[in-house]
Amino acid sequence: MTNSQPEMSCEQQRNAEMKLEHSSHNSIFAAARLLAGRAEACRVQGRYWEAERLFRQALALAEAAFGADHLEVGRMLNNLGVLYKYMGRFDEAESVYGRALAIIERTLGCDHPDVATIYHNLGGLEHARGCYATGEPLARRSVEIREKAVGSDHVDVAADVAALAAILDGLRKYDESEPLYLRVLAIFDHAYGPEHYEIAINLNNLAALKHAQRKFDEAEPLYRRALAIKGKLLGPEHPDVATTLNNLAVLLRQVGKREEASELYGRTLAIYESTLDRSHPKVVACRQNYERCR
Repeated sequence: MTNSQPEMSCEQQRNAEMKLEHSSHNSIFAAARLLAGRAEACRVQGRYWEAERLFRQALALAEAAFGADHLEVGRMLNNLGVLYKYMGRFDEAESVYGRALAIIERTLGCDHPDVATIYHNLGGLEHARGCYATGEPLARRSVEIREKAVGSDHVDVAADVAALAAILDGLRKYDESEPLYLRVLAIFDHAYGPEHYEIAINLNNLAALKHAQRKFDEAEPLYRRALAIKGKLLGPEHPDVATTLNNLAVLLRQVGKREEASELYGRTLAIYESTLDRSHPKVVACRQNYERCR
């Protein structure tokens, strides 16, 4: 004698199918998030090509499960845009940022902090391109949205203000950018302490401001402090460490310390060539500076 299961009604069967589909979507969502998290970790570590592969896998899963206009897809696109900016693939970064902005504005509204993040990143992209006038209104928009959402002393606002200050430096609006850096450093120091990554970034940028004003005695110790923090947090072979190494090398060459400048150019070039495409503008510029200094 066998036990038979009672037949399900049509409604019960539909409910069971919906639960199965929901469970399947949750599994795909978890897998996509896991891949995106691994991709972001690779980006932070400077492993850009591996990060791109993982981001694209995560996007494919999320788009297949939820559609191309899902909020999670928009957030992944934003992170992919950040990666492309670091890789010097500016047109691709602009394209994915545009898709991300459309999705996030439509889903969360135009005044949501996630929208501020996209404007922050778009401004940073124009900064990387050297299109400072184009980037300024984008950076100001990010500050405006974020301050309205979270208040003027929030660390996320400080990050937006720092990005604006860097763009103002490019426009040589130093009288406006310097107090912004000091405001940012005060907020980050209070929130994180003196050896946080955000402190290092803004010390580097403040040093670059002093450097541009030819205040070399003020710029050099700021570069060195930024370099010490970055090296401690990221390791000596990280491409972000190379950025400050390069800046310090430029300054040292200008003040006649050619031997140390040449050493730093060599270290910078080795890092860039191991992490970036050989045609990347940073690689090309550093190679030229190294050859001139030898």
